[in-house]
Amino acid sequence: MVRWLSEEEFETWMAYIRLRQRIDAQLASGFAKDGLSAADYELMVALSAAPDDKLRARDLGRSVCWDKTRLSKQLSRMDARGLVTREPAPEDARGIVVTLSPEGRRLLEKAAPNHVDLVRRLFVDRISESEAVNLRSLCAKVVAITDAEPEPC
Repeated sequence: MVRWLSEEEFETWMAYIRLRQRIDAQLASGFAKDGLSAADYELMVALSAAPDDKLRARDLGRSVCWDKTRLSKQLSRMDARGLVTREPAPEDARGIVVTLSPEGRRLLEKAAPNHVDLVRRLFVDRISESEAVNLRSLCAKVVAITDAEPEPC
């Protein structure tokens, strides 16, 4: 039997949806000004955090919670634009190693200050420390339950 949302629960959920939509739209606009998409930026940040700016494609996909098809299509677009390179994994020819290219690194470093400024202006500077603590706690709970689901990232 379905346990429907109460009016307050529905309002809370919709408030989160509206927040996510607005932030995503603002971030996409900010990335576009730097010649990137939100997807480009997400993958480039994950690669830049990896040793030597490299990750196996499967590990990159897991780190951003993307399925194989979405990742492959996005990497093809980024490779064509010179933002990443892809090559067979040395220890397993079936695997692919993705590397952030020098051009990708340059664009990431150009976009990062603008991105951080936007995140700060839209979000970080709008919440108190206690709200931030509560939000981190909520996020940890939701991530933990989603990671425990049968189809986690």
